[in-house]
Amino acid sequence: MSYLKFAGLQMTNLQESLYKEILLTNKGGAYASTTLVGCNIRKYHGLLVVPIPDMDNKNHVLLSSLDETVIQHGAEFNLALHKYQGDNFSPKGHKYINHFEWIKVPTTIYRVGGVVLQKEMAFQTAEPRIFIRYTLLDAHSRTTLRLRPFLAFRSVTQFTHENWAANTNYSEVKSGIRMCLYSGYPELYMQMNKKSTFVHSPAWYRGLDYPRERERGYDSNEDLLVPGYFETEIRKGEQIVFSAGLSEMNPSQMKRQMEKEVEKHEPINNFYQCLVHAAHQFKIEDGDNRYIIAGWPWFKCRARDMLVAMPGLTLYIGEIDLYEAYMRTFAQAIRDFMAGRPLSVNVYEIEKPDVMLWAMWCIQQYAKMVSPAKCYEKYGPLLKEIMDFILSGKHPSLFVHDNKLVYAGGGKDVALTWMNSEIDGKPLVPRTGYIVEFNALWYNALMFYASILESFGGEEDQPVLYEVRKTAEEAKASFCDTFLNNYGYLYDYVDGSMADWSVRPNQIFAVALDYSPLDGKAKKSVLDICTRELVTPKGLRSLSPNSGGYNPVFAGPPEQRDRCYYQGTAWPWLTGFYLEAYLKVYKRSGLSYIERQLIGFDEEMSYHCIGTLPELFDGDPPFHGRGAFAFAMSVSSILRAETLLEKYKDADEKGKEGIL
Repeated sequence: MSYLKFAGLQMTNLQESLYKEILLTNKGGAYASTTLVGCNIRKYHGLLVVPIPDMDNKNHVLLSSLDETVIQHGAEFNLALHKYQGDNFSPKGHKYINHFEWIKVPTTIYRVGGVVLQKEMAFQTAEPRIFIRYTLLDAHSRTTLRLRPFLAFRSVTQFTHENWAANTNYSEVKSGIRMCLYSGYPELYMQMNKKSTFVHSPAWYRGLDYPRERERGYDSNEDLLVPGYFETEIRKGEQIVFSAGLSEMNPSQMKRQMEKEVEKHEPINNFYQCLVHAAHQFKIEDGDNRYIIAGWPWFKCRARDMLVAMPGLTLYIGEIDLYEAYMRTFAQAIRDFMAGRPLSVNVYEIEKPDVMLWAMWCIQQYAKMVSPAKCYEKYGPLLKEIMDFILSGKHPSLFVHDNKLVYAGGGKDVALTWMNSEIDGKPLVPRTGYIVEFNALWYNALMFYASILESFGGEEDQPVLYEVRKTAEEAKASFCDTFLNNYGYLYDYVDGSMADWSVRPNQIFAVALDYSPLDGKAKKSVLDICTRELVTPKGLRSLSPNSGGYNPVFAGPPEQRDRCYYQGTAWPWLTGFYLEAYLKVYKRSGLSYIERQLIGFDEEMSYHCIGTLPELFDGDPPFHGRGAFAFAMSVSSILRAETLLEKYKDADEKGKEGIL
C-alpha cells in the first residue's frame, strides 16, 4: 500500500479531504498548490503560480484551476470542484474520485460509470510549467475530454473581480493558445500534446470562496475568467498531456518531458522518504546562487531560517554538494554585511544579531557530518572573519560585554530574535539584553572555534586561541550566574535588573548544543522542565501554560494571530534540538521516548499539506497545523532528529557512545 494514499470515501467526505493540501515546486520559485480534491481554498492556491520580478517581489497566480469534463453519449460529467459563497459547492466532481495517491507525483483516479480516468500532475524543474497527464484506463465507448481553464492573473496577496480591462483575446499556437489578461504580465501558453479544438467563449465565474482566507480574517472571494475550453477525443489506454507555462512547447515533446519530470522523483514509501522529498521543495536557484526558501506559500529566503534549516536539508540526507552551494551564497551575503555594502544576493534579515551565531553552528554541523579538516579547509577563513567581526565590536546590534556574554539591546523597539511578531512596529515578545539562546550559541561558537584552531591553526593562531578559550571560560561562568535561577530553569532574557521568568523553549539550546555552559545537573533540570511544561506531540510550546499570557490557538484575524504567535503555540523546528538534548542527557535510555515523539510527525504526513510539515501547531489538543503549510525549519529539524536517532541506534548496537 502506498504511504500517501486516500480512499474514495475519504475523498468524497469534504470535511476530511477539503483541507488536505498538495504542493509542487520548482527551483525558480514557482509552484502549484491546491487540495486533494482540486478545490482551491486559499488565495495562494493555483496550478501555475510564478514570481514576476519585473512587476514586484511577489508570486502571481496565472492559472488558478482546470476543470476536467468527461463526455460520453452526449452526457457530461464534470470532475472538478469549486467552493462558492454561501457554502455552495459546484460541480461536485469529487464524488467521482476512486482514490488519490502520491508515489512519485500526485495521482487521482476517477471512475464515472465504465470510464476510469487517471490524472497525474508534475511541475517542470527548470522553468515555470505545470504538466497534467490524463490516461484513460478504461472505457466502453467513445469518450471526449474537455478542459476548462480558470484564469486569475493577480498577485497571491490580492483578488481579481469581474472587469472590462481583462483582455480575452487569444492567439493560436501549436496544439493550443496563448493569452495575457493584463498589461505587464507574461503570456500564458496552454497546450496539449494532441490536436484539440479550442472553443472561445469567455465568461466570468463569480463568487468563488476561499475559506482559509476567511478563517485568517481576510476577504475570501473573487471572480475568475474562463476564456473557453479545449476538447479532444481520448481513447482507452491513451495519454493526453496538458501544459501551462510562460513559453511555447513542442507538443511532440510534452509526453517525454512530463515523464522526465516524473522520473526525477524517488518513490515515497515511508516517513523518511517523505521528509527528503519535502526537503527538496525549498530549493531555489538564481543563476549561480542557491537559496532555501523559509516556507511556502508566502516566505522568502531569511538568513536565520536558511542557517537553521541548511544542515537538515542537506548534510543529514547526504547532499554535501548542495550544502556547499547554499553556503557559498550565504557567505557572500554575510561578507557583504560585514563590509557594509549592499547585499549582492537575495538573503533577507542578515542584520539580525543572532545570524552570525547560527552561521557558526551551521558550519559546525559540516565539521561533524563531513570532517573537521575539510571544514577548516573550506570555511576556516569565514569562521575567522565572523569571530573577528563579533569580538572586535563591529556588529551594530551584538556586543561582547566585560562578562564575555553577548548583549543585544533595543529589543523592546525592534524584534531581534526568531520570536518576531509585531503590532504597530513594536515586538509583542520584547526580548532584549542578554538573550538566553544567543549566549548558548555564543559559548558553543567560542568552543567550536577554539577546537578548530587547536587542531588546524598555525603558530600565528596561538594568541587568538588563548583569547578565545579565556573568553569561553568567562562566558561559561557568566552564563550560569546570569541565567540559571533557583527553580532549575533558565531566564529567557536578562536586561539590567529585569529578568524574564517565562518558561520558554529558548533555554533548550543550552542543553542541545555540542558545547554547553551548564553542568550535568543543570542540563537535566532544564531538560526536565521543558519536557514537563513545553513538550507536545507536534513540537515545543513557545510558552508554558503555567506562564502568564498563555494563548495556544493560532487562529482568527491577523492581530489576534500575531498576539498568540509565540504565546503557547507549538513549533516543530524546536523538536530536533529538544530530542538532541534528550539524547545527550539520557543517552540510550531515551531512544524509545525519541521514537514515540517522532510518531506524532509521521502522522502529519497525511494532514494539512500532505507530505510536508507546517510552520507551527496549536499548543493544545487537537494540535491543528497552522501558519505556512510547508516550513523549511520544521522539515529540517525532524530530518535531523530521524538521522540522529538512526545513528544513535546503530552505535548502540555496536556498543559505541558519543555519536552526538
